[in-house]
Amino acid sequence: MENRIDIQQLEPDAFKAMFALENYLQHSGLSKTHFYLIKIRASQINGCAFCINMHTSDALKHGETAQRIFLLNAWKETGLFTEEEKAILAITEEMTLISQDGLSDETYRQAEQLFDGNQIVQIIMAVVTINAWNRIVISTKKR
Repeated sequence: MENRIDIQQLEPDAFKAMFALENYLQHSGLSKTHFYLIKIRASQINGCAFCINMHTSDALKHGETAQRIFLLNAWKETGLFTEEEKAILAITEEMTLISQDGLSDETYRQAEQLFDGNQIVQIIMAVVTINAWNRIVISTKKR
């Protein structure tokens, strides 16, 4: 696989904007566990090997279990995830697969029962951000 253009080198302000979103999310109320579940699951759906590798490694360093990571793509069939995590994973999948009806009213209502408005914004922004990163990495063939 060949590397393509280096966006960070050619357009550093574009990367600064992306890192500003990352900085916002790092300092939001979103837990590390929730943050990594979003990043890994979206990256799995998008087929971004670079991001899957990076975020699973980071998640393990922050205390996530290998078993939960192994079963993340089958989260609906396991009892390993909390109701909050299941809601976050549903939002992540529906937003990542936006062309398949987007974020459903049912999923959104479930999130409203579990999270306040600020938390929902943080979850949505985390999903948007990792999807943008996946597209950057895949398009530039970053390794």
